[in-house]
Amino acid sequence: MPTNLAIDDQLIEEALVIGQHRTKKAVVTEALHEYIQRRKQVKVIDLFGTIEYESDYNYKEQRKVK
Repeated sequence: MPTNLAIDDQLIEEALVIGQHRTKKAVVTEALHEYIQRRKQVKVIDLFGTIEYESDYNYKEQRKVK
């Protein structure tokens, strides 16, 4: 899907150098991948403390061969 975006040229140029990308498209694609990954990580972090578990659960017991 072709899209025209008005992105700060200075930011794109800096990202090209830092990320060692060859094209602006590569910079934007990489940036979107990183953005999505970070947002997913935040969702996981938000789960900390919300999941109940049994403190006396012995996971090693489940691994024993019967």
